[in-house]
Amino acid sequence: MRKLGQALGVEAMSLYNHVANKDDLLDGVADIVLDEFELPTAGVDWETAIRRTATSAHEALVGHPWACGLVMSRPRPGRLRYIDALLRCLREAGFSPDETFHAYHALDSHILGYTMWELGHSFDPAEADELAKTFLPRLADEYPYLYEHAEQHFDQSRPREESGFKFGLDLILDGFKRMRG
Repeated sequence: MRKLGQALGVEAMSLYNHVANKDDLLDGVADIVLDEFELPTAGVDWETAIRRTATSAHEALVGHPWACGLVMSRPRPGRLRYIDALLRCLREAGFSPDETFHAYHALDSHILGYTMWELGHSFDPAEADELAKTFLPRLADEYPYLYEHAEQHFDQSRPREESGFKFGLDLILDGFKRMRG
């Protein structure tokens, strides 16, 4: 709270006129991020609704890289609304309670897990360039498949129109469709 007060140019004690404590402040921050998640709307087919929700959640969390763990760790009303809305969308689409249980966990794990993975593997361009020049060649002999994979990450000529997040989401939604069929 002292550091926040310094950054805002106020005394830490004056922050307590607006929040009860640090947890109250963190809850408010989590609520702001959760408000950026687009919840599934009625009247839209389940696949489109879930795709929009998943994509908006991913984008909100990437936009606030420090928020993923915070949002996951705090049972805020916004998080509960998000979970309930996804569960409702799946149940109203005809998934059984058991299918909904597994589908929700696969979906939420992808959203949060992929986002955390992506944020944990982001490098600034200069750092990435240095990594490609110094570290990558050392992999070739002992780890040829890892080397091949890493080369793909650094290949600037590779088309980037489809993100890994979208690829994984497409696989999950295709699996959901097969499960319903």
